[in-house]
Amino acid sequence: MPTSNRSRRRRSRTRRPALVVALVAALLTLPPPAFAADAPSPAPAWSWPTAGAREVVEPFRAPAHDYGPGHRGIDIRAGQGATVTAPEDGVVAFRGVVVDRPLLTIDHGEGYVSTFEPLASDLAPGAVVRAGDEIGTVAVGGHAPAGTLHVGVRLNDVYINPMLLFGGVPRAVLLPCCASPPR
Repeated sequence: MPTSNRSRRRRSRTRRPALVVALVAALLTLPPPAFAADAPSPAPAWSWPTAGAREVVEPFRAPAHDYGPGHRGIDIRAGQGATVTAPEDGVVAFRGVVVDRPLLTIDHGEGYVSTFEPLASDLAPGAVVRAGDEIGTVAVGGHAPAGTLHVGVRLNDVYINPMLLFGGVPRAVLLPCCASPPR
């Protein structure tokens, strides 16, 4: 019996290096992982919904949790009665008054939904809009000062910063931290 245990140990000792070599060879043949930092950032695809300068009066502030305080969109200065255009192709999903303000919601497909308020519009749910088509005019009502338009965007039911689609969010840059000052 002791000889069979010894032979088993010898076999396992000789198999281990072969197994390690095979594993390393297999790992070396795998393609490198794709990291988000290596991927090119998508170009902003949406057009600004109002004419004139891009002035954001109130920026997006993500809430800490689903029901937490925040600002789930951007407020842009547009002027009362200013024409508002569709930022991207889509289908009108809702038009109506919510609380004290008229709003319009467009389903852009692939999980993207935009909402504009306060917005006076004659479009009916189901209407197809193309990027640049007039969707209404800035009305009165809501949380923002008169003459501003609130634009909210959801991706798969989660609010995101609309500026990501309009191209106004600068890329984050990590700076060195906590370096001791030179003596």
